[in-house]
Amino acid sequence: MRKSERGFTYPLTLVVLILFLSIFSFRVEQLLSERKMFYETTVILQEEYYFHSSFKKIEKIIQTGGVIPVKGSFSFQKGNMAYQADNPIGSVQKVSFTLKLNSGETVTGRSYFDLAAKKMIKWNEIY
Repeated sequence: MRKSERGFTYPLTLVVLILFLSIFSFRVEQLLSERKMFYETTVILQEEYYFHSSFKKIEKIIQTGGVIPVKGSFSFQKGNMAYQADNPIGSVQKVSFTLKLNSGETVTGRSYFDLAAKKMIKWNEIY
């Protein structure tokens, strides 16, 4: 056998290595984006749950015939919901909510409660 110095194995190894690294980096990027999406989805669902729980607590106060306190807060496992009620205009009362999660996110929303129907009629999330 003759010695061939054309170098067949080095380019083949280099191509295989580059192919492996590109596929590996693509998969790592995909994993990181999925983790970020999972975290953001978790935070959004927590926010929605905390707002919904707060609305229901305020509705329960209205349905029992009580008056909404001017200021108050509800504590949750991973955050705190503060609210401030404005004076009723006719049969509609506006309540502003501010959610501060322990992870640092802050979300503000405003709801309108119909005191005659004793339920929430409108909700706005403020960005």
